[in-house]
Amino acid sequence: MKFVEPIRDLKQIDAMKKLMIADENYRDHLLFTLGINSGLRVSDLLSIKWNLFLNEKGKLLKAGSAIIVTERKTGKKKRFKLNKSIRKAVESFYELFESVDPEAFVFLSRQSDSAGKKMPISRVQAWRTLNKYAKSVGIQDKIGTHTLRKTFGYHLYQKGIQVEYIQKMLNHSSAAITLRYIGISQDQLDEIYVDLNL
Repeated sequence: MKFVEPIRDLKQIDAMKKLMIADENYRDHLLFTLGINSGLRVSDLLSIKWNLFLNEKGKLLKAGSAIIVTERKTGKKKRFKLNKSIRKAVESFYELFESVDPEAFVFLSRQSDSAGKKMPISRVQAWRTLNKYAKSVGIQDKIGTHTLRKTFGYHLYQKGIQVEYIQKMLNHSSAAITLRYIGISQDQLDEIYVDLNL
């Protein structure tokens, strides 16, 4: 696996979202928005079905509702709240359909399995989309599907969230792994020491 970077510039994140909306690419806008706001692995993102966002009456959940995903890699339950950005992206995509099958994948591809059931987009397709929009807004760093998860962690850290919380949210075994994963370099840590000046 190649090493990829988080998207550090909030203006570039916003520009990517705006381009996706301008292209009326609401599926990929939701994938991007959900990824950078939840910290889910791409395998978990691509396996999401509509029922995750629907209440028992088949209506979209409100912002602030709890979402629970079983992580494919670890088998652990990951719980997070549906924030306003995710809710808005879900709604924009959901409104394109007359109705949705609650058991259908959200991020559908044109491909079907041997039984004719529609499958989610592949990791490769997700990678292509991310790279296309990243390059369109001038991002030069290596971008991949892990970029979404890394961007989530990086911006939590930049907002002052303790690394131990981020470590728990990303399900890492140590704070050192989390810092390395989200792209916090020794140079950045050195700047903190220089700026402290008590």
